[in-house]
Amino acid sequence: MTNFISVQLKKASEVDLAKPLCKFIQQSYPGGDAQAEHCRAAEELSKLRKSALGRPLDKHESALETVLRYYDQLCAIEPKFPFSENQVCVTFTWKDAFDKGSLFGGSAKLALASLGYEKTCVLFNCGALASQIAAEQNLDNDEGLKAAAKHYQFASGAFQHIKDTVLSALNREPTVDISPDTVGTLSLIMLAQAQEVFFLKATRDKMKDGIIAKLANQAADYYGDAYKQCQYKDTLPKEVFPVLAAKHCIMQANAEYHQSILAKQQKKFGEEIGRLQHAADLVKTVASRYDEYINVKDLVDKINRALTAAKKDNDFIYHDRVPDLKDLESIGKASLVKSTPVVVPLSQKFTDLFEKMVPLQVQQSVSVYNQRKADLVNRSIAQMREATNLANGVLASLNLPAAIEDVSGDTVPQSILNKSKSVIEQGGIQTVDQLIKDLPELLQRNKEILDESLRLLDEEETTDNDLRTKFKERWQRTPSNELYKPLRAEGASYHNILSKAVQADGQVKERYQAHRDTIALLCKPESELNAAIPSANPAKTLQGSEVVNVLKTLLANLDEIKKEREQLENDLKSVNFDMTSKFLTALAQDGAINEEAISVTELDRIYGSYTQKVQESLKKQEELLKNIQNAHQDFSKMKQSNNESNLREEVLKNLAVANDNFVELVANLKEGTKFYNELTEILLKFQNKCSDIVFARKTERDELLKDLQQSIAREPSAPSIPLPTYQTTSAGGSKPAASSTPTPAPRTMVGTKPQPPARPPPPVISAASSSSSASAPSGTAAAPAAAPAAAPAPGASAPAASTAPPQAQGPPYPTYPGYPGYCPMPMPLAYNSYMYGQYNLPYAPAPVFQNPGQAPYPAPQQPGYPFPQQPFYPQQ
Repeated sequence: MTNFISVQLKKASEVDLAKPLCKFIQQSYPGGDAQAEHCRAAEELSKLRKSALGRPLDKHESALETVLRYYDQLCAIEPKFPFSENQVCVTFTWKDAFDKGSLFGGSAKLALASLGYEKTCVLFNCGALASQIAAEQNLDNDEGLKAAAKHYQFASGAFQHIKDTVLSALNREPTVDISPDTVGTLSLIMLAQAQEVFFLKATRDKMKDGIIAKLANQAADYYGDAYKQCQYKDTLPKEVFPVLAAKHCIMQANAEYHQSILAKQQKKFGEEIGRLQHAADLVKTVASRYDEYINVKDLVDKINRALTAAKKDNDFIYHDRVPDLKDLESIGKASLVKSTPVVVPLSQKFTDLFEKMVPLQVQQSVSVYNQRKADLVNRSIAQMREATNLANGVLASLNLPAAIEDVSGDTVPQSILNKSKSVIEQGGIQTVDQLIKDLPELLQRNKEILDESLRLLDEEETTDNDLRTKFKERWQRTPSNELYKPLRAEGASYHNILSKAVQADGQVKERYQAHRDTIALLCKPESELNAAIPSANPAKTLQGSEVVNVLKTLLANLDEIKKEREQLENDLKSVNFDMTSKFLTALAQDGAINEEAISVTELDRIYGSYTQKVQESLKKQEELLKNIQNAHQDFSKMKQSNNESNLREEVLKNLAVANDNFVELVANLKEGTKFYNELTEILLKFQNKCSDIVFARKTERDELLKDLQQSIAREPSAPSIPLPTYQTTSAGGSKPAASSTPTPAPRTMVGTKPQPPARPPPPVISAASSSSSASAPSGTAAAPAAAPAAAPAPGASAPAASTAPPQAQGPPYPTYPGYPGYCPMPMPLAYNSYMYGQYNLPYAPAPVFQNPGQAPYPAPQQPGYPFPQQPFYPQQ
């Protein structure tokens, strides 16, 4: 009874994916290990397609896994390769699984250069193979039932996904098997079969009859809907329709049977009989109409036995009224199945063969995005550093915080001691000297790499120009000056970068020389530093005053802002977001990437909060500096001023400024060193690029020179001597055959028109044969004459009539009455002397009149006669 429907696989024509994919990779990606790896991945993909589609598949999980992996790989490469007719053109050809020909706009075979079409057909095969595997399961155990239910639900989901996406994927009318109507029906059939499997499991587990009845009724409903969808459409194989109708009746009969058992338990004996009668009618219909498709003998016997027993008990015991079918309460429904959604990857063992491959368009978009990101981050960091330098400069000009820390007037303020300690820990002036000393060496190395790269281009371009001047139009290849324009522009940009770097280095050195002495003072021990600072009268009256406390509070707030900026700068630098997936998704959805819109949106989302914090920090500092300057004015009014205190304050200011300059100089020099080292790597890549293209041009140049030398060697060393006309063309216009003998002088031609073929020569008659023929009796044959001379070649010039032959050719043709000119009378192979003198020859040819000097066309050739020839007799 468990006769399940399985779907046939679609058949695909063989396609070589490796060749077009490798060609695209070689055109779009630079050579090297990455390109070779991508090409190997393309070959693996082609092998995977052959394994999934190019051979008969077993109805086993491993075969389904192979097809699923191929489908997942197609989904993975879709955004990485532009499959279309004008880019990566691969034509996929698939046959209709049901082979119905051109029905409802479909066709038995369809070929499209569309990856979406390939994906749709492969997913169809996934669902079809899953249905076949489910149909092969052993339903007598729980494992088989679970596997069958899982595969039927997966098949239903696959067909449903095709129904939702096929029209948008193909942009044209699909074949019948993958049309929305057909796959929608298949999805419902698979769902009905999954529900039937759950009904069988519930029956096997002996669950309550009410639950079993609901499961069976739901399966009957699914089968009925599937049958209605394809009842009037000739899209599925003809054996599907009777199976669907039979399954609908069988599931409904099972529902009525189990509901009758429930009615019996509830003492509703009339309802029991009514439901069993309905079930018996249903299985009777199946047995009469669909017996060749499904065997229901066991079910018929079971229902009939139950019906007979129920009637017997009711007739003898209960006498309950049997209700009509329309009066029976409808049976409930319980669905335990749903279509499994298609979520890539479908295979648990899937690994993307092109995982490391990113489309060029995405690479370019990521590069531009990174540049936008760097500009945003650098701009924010530059704003914070500029604000910090401004704050340090303002505090140094006000001698803060040293002014409010100078209690005794003869000791070093604590802030100055902290700054001195920091400078010494960083290496002091020796660090700056070493960094400045290293800069020229790094700069010179970069200059040498750039100069060497440009020298390679210059030498090759000079050689190319010399050869072009020498060979002129024969030197057919792209000029080097045009080919090297991008490299020249790149080299010029690097040269400008180095020039700006030299200017920046000079500014750093000037700044260092201006503050070197003060920085050196900061590097000395505390005793020497204290001795270098002038003493002054203490300002004890100001200690503990309100204005000093206000200044301390403001300075503490400013230090807090500086620390927040350092943390904010680190946060800005550490933010990392990979935009590759975003651009890949945009490319897959729209076919193009709006880099500016996507980048601006993402940068605002990622860095918006950081940018806001930067602006808030700048505003806070602006307010703090204003308050500090106002408070310092009050502090200056209260402080006693004299020459000694002014001199001391000036030295303390210079020390604070020296500390700030030291920190900034070290940062600039380290940044410059890092810049030169990074530029070295970039220039080395540029040099390799120049070296590679120069080597390729040299190889091309050598091959072109070799070809030119060979062509020059084949040319004649002297101009050819023109041949006379008679040596190059004949009278008929054809070229004469080569001969070792000298060519004779041409004979005079009568006209310029093409001449007919030459006439065969006349037979040579000797004097002896003439006398013997005269005395020969009638009826005897004359001795055969000498063999005729060989005929001239068919295009040879005919001799003029007045020209004497070079040797004896025998007597001329007879010129008797009736034979004017040269009559092309057919001659036998052997000469017949009796024909001369006979004026009225039977069947004599008509006279042929022709232009004087023109030879007539030769007579038709007659078959040869055996030798000796029989006497000739005229026919009467």
